[in-house]
Amino acid sequence: MSDLSAQRPEICIVGLGYVGLPLAALFVQAGFKTYGYDISPERVRELQAGRSPLNHLPSEWMISGLQKKLWEPTTNPEVIRRCGAVIICVPTPLTEHREPDLSCVRQAARTAATYMQPGALVILESTSWPGTTREILLPILSETGNGSSRQAGSDFFLAYSPERVDPGNTAHDLAEIPKLVGGITPACLDQAVTLYRHVFQRVVPLSDPAVAEMAKLLENIFRSVNIALVNELKMLCDRMGINVWEVIEAAATKPFGFMPFYPGPGLGGHCIPIDPFYLTWKAREYDFVTRFIELSGEINTAMPYYVADKLTRALNNRGIPLRGARVLVLGVAYKPDVNDLRESPALKLIRILRDGGAVVSYHDPYVPVLREKAVAGEMKSRPLTPDVLRSVDCVLVATAHTCFDAELVARHAPLIVDTRNFTRPVADRYAEKIVLA
Repeated sequence: MSDLSAQRPEICIVGLGYVGLPLAALFVQAGFKTYGYDISPERVRELQAGRSPLNHLPSEWMISGLQKKLWEPTTNPEVIRRCGAVIICVPTPLTEHREPDLSCVRQAARTAATYMQPGALVILESTSWPGTTREILLPILSETGNGSSRQAGSDFFLAYSPERVDPGNTAHDLAEIPKLVGGITPACLDQAVTLYRHVFQRVVPLSDPAVAEMAKLLENIFRSVNIALVNELKMLCDRMGINVWEVIEAAATKPFGFMPFYPGPGLGGHCIPIDPFYLTWKAREYDFVTRFIELSGEINTAMPYYVADKLTRALNNRGIPLRGARVLVLGVAYKPDVNDLRESPALKLIRILRDGGAVVSYHDPYVPVLREKAVAGEMKSRPLTPDVLRSVDCVLVATAHTCFDAELVARHAPLIVDTRNFTRPVADRYAEKIVLA
C-alpha cells in the first residue's frame, strides 16, 4: 500500500454488528468506498435495504451511502480483493466453560488471508487477550498457501486497534473517542495510524499491539471491578438499612479522588461481563492468578440471584409466594435506550424467576419480541398500561429506559422491586410499595 495520507483506499469492514456498523458509518461519511462483509444473509439483506438493526445508529448514512455507491453490504468475501484496508470487527465470546472463543477471529483472518491484495492493511478491532494479533493473526496472514510466506511490514500490514463503542452514548461521538493503535512493525503502525486519522479526531500510536490489547481489557476490568465494589456495598447497605444510592451521591460530592459507579442486577453487554475472563485465561500461561479480577466477576455474576431473592422476600412479606406470582420485568436490554440484549442480566432474572415458579412477562419498547435461549422460547413485550400494571403482583425494574414513566408505574403497580433507583423521583409518595434491590 502506498501513502495513505494522500489516498482513500477502499475499505472492507468484516462483521456488521455493534462495532462494525458504527465504524462503517464513519468511513462512508468521510467519503470512503466501504464494503461491509458479513456471513449472515439476513443481516446483509437488512442493510442492503437501508435499515439499521441498531436503534441507536440512525440509517440516514446508510441510505445516503447506498445512493452514492459508497456503501455496499455483502456476503461475498471476494470484495476484499478490491480493498486496501480490511478491518475485522467480529465477536469474541466465551465458551460454555468460560474460556475465550476466537473462532470468529480465526475465520475472519483466514478469509482476509485468502482474498487480500498485496500490500493490504489488516486491522483487528475485536477485544481479546494480549498477544492475539501477533500470535493468532500474524501466522494466518503470513501463510500464502503455496509454500511461501508473506512478510508483515512489506507484503502486508497488520495492526490492532480496540473498539471503544458505547451503544446509546450520546455524549461522545465515535469520531471524538481517541483511537488507540499498535502495529506489528513500525511500518504497520504508520499505515494504521494514517488510515484512522481520516475519520478519528485523535489517534494514539502505541509501541505494540499487546499494549493496545491490554489497554482495552484494563478499561473494561476497571469498570467491572468498581461495579462489583458498589454491588457488594449495596448488599451490605441492604442489611444495615442504608440507602446505597444516597451513599454514592454523598460520596460523589467530593471533587477529587472519587468516581461514582452504580449498582444493578448484574452486568450486561459484550465487554464488561466477558473481557475480564480473556485476561484471567491468558494470565494462567504466565503462572499468574488474577484473584482481584476473578472475585469481581463472581460478585457481578451473583447479582441476579441476589435480586431474585430480594423479590421473593418482598412478595413473601405481602403473603404472596413466588410460585404462581405474576412478575412484570421492566426493561430487558442490558442498558438504557438500546435494543442490545447481549449478556443482559434481565434474561437471567427471567430464567431464575421462572425456575422458581413465577409467571413472568416483560415490557421493553426497544425489544418487542424476545427469542433468546435464556428465556426458553418466545416472549412478546406487553404494553405498559395501568391495567397491565394492576394485573401483576410485582414489577421488577431491570433496565430503566428514559421513556419509562416512574409516576405511572408507581401509581398502578402493587409492588415494585427497583434495581436501578428508577423510582427515586416518586419514592416519597409511594415508599410503601417500593423495594430497592
